Amino acid sequence: MAAHARRSAHRSETDASVAIIGGGVVGVAVAHSLARRGVATLLLEAEDDIALGASGTSSGILHTGFDAPPGELETELILRSAALRDAVLDGTGVPVLACGAILSPRAEDDARTIAALTERARANGVEVRLRRDGALEIPGEAVTDPVAYTAALARTAAAAGAEVRTRARVAAVERERGRLRLALDGGDAVRCEAAVNCAGLYADDVARMGGDDSFAVYPRKGEFFVFDPPDGRPLERILLPVPTKRTKGVLVFPTVDGKVVAGPTAHDQEDKGDWTVRDEAREEVLGTARAMLPALETAEPVASYAGLRPAGRGVNYVIGPSPACPGLVNVAAIRSTGLSASLGIGEYVAELVATQGIALGPDRRLPPIAPPAHAPAPWWRRTAQYRASVAR
Repeated sequence: MAAHARRSAHRSETDASVAIIGGGVVGVAVAHSLARRGVATLLLEAEDDIALGASGTSSGILHTGFDAPPGELETELILRSAALRDAVLDGTGVPVLACGAILSPRAEDDARTIAALTERARANGVEVRLRRDGALEIPGEAVTDPVAYTAALARTAAAAGAEVRTRARVAAVERERGRLRLALDGGDAVRCEAAVNCAGLYADDVARMGGDDSFAVYPRKGEFFVFDPPDGRPLERILLPVPTKRTKGVLVFPTVDGKVVAGPTAHDQEDKGDWTVRDEAREEVLGTARAMLPALETAEPVASYAGLRPAGRGVNYVIGPSPACPGLVNVAAIRSTGLSASLGIGEYVAELVATQGIALGPDRRLPPIAPPAHAPAPWWRRTAQYRASVAR
């Protein structure tokens, strides 16, 4: 059952069972999961298109969860997403490069960390191989185009009956006669039984519209540099650093269109609108990247871009009903693993929505959805161009 609208001369009001706020990969995955269960779903994206925020500025790496702490919600959702991915992506035309990854020790203490990661991977049921030289191979790691991935989920959601509406910025959230009313910029409104807050960097702002100040989100900037393959030879796998408690560190990885990318940084800031690449980021990234791939020593980047990950202040993966606004479900502080965990998040949130009184039907397996007739430019180029145009 699709959402429907009542229109007047001045504005429109749309009725939906569930409205999803935010058209990044997490919001689209929630729409995909709900629509497959027969829920009248409307996705509202503030920008001109989906995946123009954190989702379109990620690395595109599909993590296995080998290094995630066992038993945590984030870990469970990454693992579940990996189990769902092949069936969901089958027939969509989403490019996936199953290249695997290697994590090599570079300091004296790294052997201890790698040993702990090996045990963690085994506890998570993720295949890894510890080599005699101390390096850890993770054959299941892969890369994709994150924008194409998000767009494919949007197409499958629409095929199942969901409506995806862009240029639909939520300006107010209020309760009216037992339902939620979402006022949009421009005067339109959406009435729904439940709303799912997947607004990324602005999820805390959306929550506060409903009187919920239980969490805060700030931008953690990740800057990337794109190279042509050094010496014309493609990079065969993802090169991982030994992670720290704060960040996974600078990676070097291939893209599905044959480039090599180094990054990201992890620069915490307050400005949610600053997507620029800092001058100092080049040395922060390239100093580490060239140690991992010496062939980059004489290479010059062909492009750079920055992504703003929605980090939580002292929290991570805030997923659950709002403690202050009945009918609102928050899906916030989904930091760098959102792409990898998205399908698991969608499934998990669908069950949470059912606790808000929304009836879920059986999960319908959809027929293959045709890929776009014309392949768009690689995500890293689209992202760099879009953010440059916004900055101007």
